[in-house]
Amino acid sequence: MRTFDELWAMAVERKGAAELEATLQFPKPRTEITATPDDRFLALMTKCIFQSGFNWKVVDAMWPGFEAAFDGFDIGRCAMLHDEDFERLVSDSRIVRHGPKIRAVQENARFIADIATEHGSAGRFFADWPAENYVGLLDLLKKRGARLGGNTGQYFLRFSGLESFILSQSVVNRLIAEGVVDKVPSSARDMAAVQQAFNTWRSQSGRSLTEISRVLAVTID
Repeated sequence: MRTFDELWAMAVERKGAAELEATLQFPKPRTEITATPDDRFLALMTKCIFQSGFNWKVVDAMWPGFEAAFDGFDIGRCAMLHDEDFERLVSDSRIVRHGPKIRAVQENARFIADIATEHGSAGRFFADWPAENYVGLLDLLKKRGARLGGNTGQYFLRFSGLESFILSQSVVNRLIAEGVVDKVPSSARDMAAVQQAFNTWRSQSGRSLTEISRVLAVTID
């Protein structure tokens, strides 16, 4: 496995140092994540779920309608949706009328409510999660949340501002080239190997998982 400096040099050769630095993303400060209201996490979960397998621009354009239809993603209201609410929502032209994804809003409202009860707020929970075990958080989202497995959970955490990597095709191809995995990682063993590799590069560089993820992608893009 190449060192981070070697990977950085590869990325610079492809993009140039200034352009590479300009394209890097960075995590939000922990204080900002902690201060994020619970309803904003539910809203972002919902947006990522509805964008999955769908045109992102369409969901973005419809988003004010989503906010209105789900009462601003108020946690208590969304957690207590009734059958009549679902009947209304699956006919609501302001949103994408996808029954299972609509149902996921209620399930994830309950998930957020549980986290807030356990940790004081969802923001505090996410802000305190150690980046060295990012894959553990992905696993938790998959097990306790609804429709938050795979890239959906990864995009949710990235857009929430957490230190994170996204296993895009380019990143996976670099991980394969470095011998970290031999295919798209899906098993617990593969994900542990990916985490270990990112932790090594993080230690070598002092950079976040978010930055490293982009550097890996640029070596292939």
